Amino acid sequence: MTAIPEAVKKVLEVLESAGYEAWCVGGCVRDLLLGRRPEDWDVTTGALPEETLGLFGSRAFPTGLQHGTVTVRMEHCGVEVTTYRVDGPYRDHRRPEGVSFTRSLDEDLIRRDFTVNAIAMDLRGTLRDPCGGRGDLSRRLLRCVGDPNRRFEEDALRILRGLRFSAVLGFDIHEETEAAIHRGAGLLREIAAERIQTELFKLLSGQEAASVLRRYPDVLGVFWPEILPMVGFDQKNHHHCYDVWEHSLHAMAAVPADPVLRCAALLHDVGKPECFTVDPQGTGHFYGHGAISRELADGMLRRLNCSTVFRETVVRLVEWHDREIPRTDKAVRRALGKLGETGLRQLIALKRADNLAQAAAYHDRQAELDKGEAILERLLAEDACFSLKQLAVNGKDLTEMGLSGPAVGQALHMLLEAVIDGRLPNEREALVSFVSQFVTEL
Repeated sequence: MTAIPEAVKKVLEVLESAGYEAWCVGGCVRDLLLGRRPEDWDVTTGALPEETLGLFGSRAFPTGLQHGTVTVRMEHCGVEVTTYRVDGPYRDHRRPEGVSFTRSLDEDLIRRDFTVNAIAMDLRGTLRDPCGGRGDLSRRLLRCVGDPNRRFEEDALRILRGLRFSAVLGFDIHEETEAAIHRGAGLLREIAAERIQTELFKLLSGQEAASVLRRYPDVLGVFWPEILPMVGFDQKNHHHCYDVWEHSLHAMAAVPADPVLRCAALLHDVGKPECFTVDPQGTGHFYGHGAISRELADGMLRRLNCSTVFRETVVRLVEWHDREIPRTDKAVRRALGKLGETGLRQLIALKRADNLAQAAAYHDRQAELDKGEAILERLLAEDACFSLKQLAVNGKDLTEMGLSGPAVGQALHMLLEAVIDGRLPNEREALVSFVSQFVTEL
């Protein structure tokens, strides 16, 4: 078991030496008991906020006094110390209107979300577990503390947190908690987009993300209704052995656990139901679904206030996922020029996953992707030119030749196209000579 960090130990020791109870609590204890390395360490104590501030002096900062939280700076890190509390009424399905402090640890623990997060541990490793969290850990079961309907009414974000814990930890969700999640899913409409985004992308990065989403498309459908037509949508095509939703989940499970790739895989076919047609032989087709999926994915990610870089990367992958890239130097260089090395590697990973999520008879396309990847590796090893910064000439060189203004950029892009197409070597003399023929025209 990972030891409590020294900084956290010192905080516990100072509180205990002053006569106050002090415990590590929540996710750090859960992860310790699971043999995982905790990301964050939280301390809860019977000391009131002003008592904590007095004990730690200049090292303590009132970062959330209304909820009893003081941050203590200790050995170049901050430790959050929160007074035992009982929450007041929740009226916005996110935060209590107020809290009252208590000297009872158990009263604090029974207000928490899930039993596995309601375990406390002191300096000596003594555990306090009034909600049966250790038993649920051993059963790998996620269960709300008390009435699950009340827990989700209090804070609707707990619905997505529950799915995230299930996906990341690989825990089953208790049947009563699961039923309450389905009943309360609509409460997520009250939650800020940024909060949903954070939990969703952590969920998507979980090892069991696909199996969790398979059971809860209605939850995602609250903020992403575009996915609901995918569920059960028969593709009527011999290339596909799954409906659109199942295909997307299988593709998502086949890419690395990176939010960009997982999100792109989940949304790459979101436009299929909108452009579905059936030919006279009864075969389904989805002409133009890449572009439609791109537009839908763009709107979905904007709705969650995703960063511009994240959104543009995902929608570019969605748009390109079904584009054919011939296995030639020229085609791969062009793709590198459009996507960059990272983007092209991401696209190959998405294409592999898309293919593996189709009928097994068509998995031989992996060999073609291998060929394309081999060309990519060779071009990179040869330091092939596919971007302006790699050209053997730059804007200053062209300015000295008499070009100015937009003509400089026009000439650089013309040279890059010629190099990518293999019509010119990426050598300064050859590039300057080529441009000199067009100086007057430019």
